[in-house]
Amino acid sequence: MKGNGTATPKSPMRLRKITTSDKHDGICQDMSAPTVKAQTIDELHSLQRKKSAPTTPNQGIQVPLLLSLKKNAKNSSSSPSELYEQAIKYEKGSFITSTGALATLSGAKTGRAPRDKRVVKDDDTSEELWWGKGSPNIEMDEQTFMVNRERAVDYLNSLDKVFVNDQFLNWDPKNRIKVRIVSARAYHSLFMHNMCIRPTPEELENFGTPDFTIYNAGQFPCNRYTHYMTSSTSIDLNLARREMVILGTQYAGEMKKGLFSVMHYLMPKRQILSLHSGCNMGKDGDVALFFGLSGTGKTTLSTDPNRFLIGDDEHCWTETGVSNIEGGCYAKCIDLSQEKEPDIWNAIKFGTVLENVVFDEHTREVDYADRSVTENTRASYPIEYIPNAKIPCVGPHPKNVILLACDAFGVLPPVSKLSLAQTMYHFISGYTALVAGTEEGVKEPRATFSACFGAAFIMLHPTKYAAMLAEKMQKHGATGWLVNTGWSGGSYGSGGRIKLAYTRKIIDAIHSGSLLKANYKKTNVFGLEIPTEVEGVPSEILDPVNTWSDKKAYNETLLKLAGLFQNNFATFTDYKIGKDNRLTEEILAAGPIF
Repeated sequence: MKGNGTATPKSPMRLRKITTSDKHDGICQDMSAPTVKAQTIDELHSLQRKKSAPTTPNQGIQVPLLLSLKKNAKNSSSSPSELYEQAIKYEKGSFITSTGALATLSGAKTGRAPRDKRVVKDDDTSEELWWGKGSPNIEMDEQTFMVNRERAVDYLNSLDKVFVNDQFLNWDPKNRIKVRIVSARAYHSLFMHNMCIRPTPEELENFGTPDFTIYNAGQFPCNRYTHYMTSSTSIDLNLARREMVILGTQYAGEMKKGLFSVMHYLMPKRQILSLHSGCNMGKDGDVALFFGLSGTGKTTLSTDPNRFLIGDDEHCWTETGVSNIEGGCYAKCIDLSQEKEPDIWNAIKFGTVLENVVFDEHTREVDYADRSVTENTRASYPIEYIPNAKIPCVGPHPKNVILLACDAFGVLPPVSKLSLAQTMYHFISGYTALVAGTEEGVKEPRATFSACFGAAFIMLHPTKYAAMLAEKMQKHGATGWLVNTGWSGGSYGSGGRIKLAYTRKIIDAIHSGSLLKANYKKTNVFGLEIPTEVEGVPSEILDPVNTWSDKKAYNETLLKLAGLFQNNFATFTDYKIGKDNRLTEEILAAGPIF
């Protein structure tokens, strides 16, 4: 374990201003959060708590160095209790909330910085990885990586104590990956303790050499004058060395998603499909995968009290079935309530990490509606904290693949049964539509496309993952579904959102198999097969044209959305795929046709 090791500053420690260049405008799905406006740690502290409170001195940790990073690392395993003590004693902004969770601050960065994530481009990765327009992979060379690596290692070696997590990824024992995370904050160590799979004492004793290592020196900036750097933040992946270096950001999600990117590279090499999805299983062993971008209801719909939770975010589909990559959950908790999300609410207890939340000075009760620090407040907890979690987190081959879209244009049906080609098309598209913003009078929806429903994390070209998905669905008889959790009767501002109760009835009918037996008809333009009736759902809303009073406006909006789909998919049409080395006409024909 290892902490901060700096002496108490005589004046308030100023937060390092972090700026990002707009050089990489083609990057996919920018999920970065605004930089915190506070200029000092004390100012940030005041945002975190509703009332003012005395600051906690940042005392240096005067203990022997436990780890020499330039030599073999010694396995270390700190308990959550010990990490609580280290965080509260040495990391400003760390407190225990009324339910026993550890509240922490991630500093100036309260979200991921995808424009500052880089991958070493060498002879192998130049051919294997997805580069260019729409890709999340921004290149760097080996020399620059080594400069940043040495900077991170030197910083960690300068401290009196560091934290080391030796853990696993993937619940499938045949394809388990050993990871080592070296960090300077107890908060980061507890976060990864929750998010990765926790080894037994015997497994830890015999851990051996890790398959992948993270050096998290996030408190220390990269040198902005170093080649390829565009800010003081850099998250660097070297797939040949199996290493990741973090500089200039303390947001813990960079570690989680960095490892997910690594799995998106390593697993397909083993003919294993890595997926950004939720996953649950019925009592009869039927497994469903849920894909969806933010706001589509992926977490809500995959967390079902009548089904077992295999995982909420990251999975592998192997030759034997599905397996969760992680050992925990990372849930958004803005506007969290016990009524809407009881499982997540009850999971926020001792051992859980709460990032950037606001709480009462005296009662330490968290105000989940308060956005003073950031809207991207998060909770990290072990998956065992969910009552109906399936441990170990594995299941048989999926029976249903559910693609979720929150269509704010209001023209997609509440549910459609997809052909295999349509499943590939919509999986590659990764569509949802959000409302335009909070400006008065602005009601036009904004379409968002994220390939494979997680373009920020995939390493290979989207069509490679889609081809693997189609092959596995065909081999194991899985059915693809497109479920719209967005608007009906008009676009945002005129129509209304489809009731959650109706969506749950649709999902229940998919799980039970009754929806496969329904009668279907085909829609215009998108050519979607829609059921004529679903138990518990008004039949008139199943075909969206029925709910629009202005049919002309419906047709115009439908054609507009179809055009957005076509423009987005143009990025992928010239990419080689399959035995004939070209994207098949069947997949192209599965998109909208004017």
